[in-house]
Amino acid sequence: MNSPPVHTFSVYCRARYGRTIGKIPLETGHPCPNRDRGGCLYCRPLSFTPQSLRPGDSLDEQIRRGKKYLLSGRFTGYFGYFQQETPTSLATSRLLPLLTSVIADPECVGLIIAARPDCIADDLPAALADLVQSSGKECLIELGLQSIHARSLQQLNRNHGVHDFFSAVRRIKTQDSLRIGVHLILGIPGETEADMLASVETVCALGVHALKLHHLQVLKDTPLHSLHTKGLVPTFSLDGYLQLLLRLLPRIPWEVVLHRLWSSAHPHLLVAPRWHLHATELSQRLQASMAEQHIRQGQDVDSVESTR
Repeated sequence: MNSPPVHTFSVYCRARYGRTIGKIPLETGHPCPNRDRGGCLYCRPLSFTPQSLRPGDSLDEQIRRGKKYLLSGRFTGYFGYFQQETPTSLATSRLLPLLTSVIADPECVGLIIAARPDCIADDLPAALADLVQSSGKECLIELGLQSIHARSLQQLNRNHGVHDFFSAVRRIKTQDSLRIGVHLILGIPGETEADMLASVETVCALGVHALKLHHLQVLKDTPLHSLHTKGLVPTFSLDGYLQLLLRLLPRIPWEVVLHRLWSSAHPHLLVAPRWHLHATELSQRLQASMAEQHIRQGQDVDSVESTR
């Protein structure tokens, strides 16, 4: 049986756990600190808030509702996925009890924690490592970098620099039991394909374990929406984005697990681009093109390594 051309999250879970594993989105109720500094240019939390989350619900209720949506289908276990806002902006002493209560669930195989690079407290990596080791489960910290280029971070109003990212990676790497993921946005205004490739290759060279690639989306009532109405924010066509992925994927090592390859905002909040395709159809089109062109994730990295 041929192996898949892309090392996706589902492929990783089948190899590690021998079964299908999903993610239950969870939130602490603590807002992202960047909102006090104007917020990211593109961000509107409602655009990616899943239907299982309701304001004010306890973690127990969030998990109960998440299981209703997730575990009643094809999934047989889950990662507690703290994706909303910036949970690591909480003090470690406040965050750890929440994480401990989630990871104690026998159906939970581990944690995925989204974080800004400037919101990794000095005492957090060791505390998370202790939790992982005592539970026998795993933890992935997803750092929202978006780009390695200072002009792009400034344009997006991220209010952190790439140096914050490198610092966070160094501190997390002191704990062997923790895994590191990175978010990158493709299509930031003014970035060339070479700029995007530089971001991808730079983070992969650090030995990260996972990667999320998002195409830039324009959401209603965001600062990016205002710029888009003035013609200042070009967005990808479907074919243009798929062609970009076909050029990027061979440069991403196979060991890097790809948790996402495109964004998926709620349609009623999405301004552009509107491709009118479900994620399953996008995946099928991408993998069909990869098969036709004999492309696999990591093939260019493997060929370079073999000549050394």
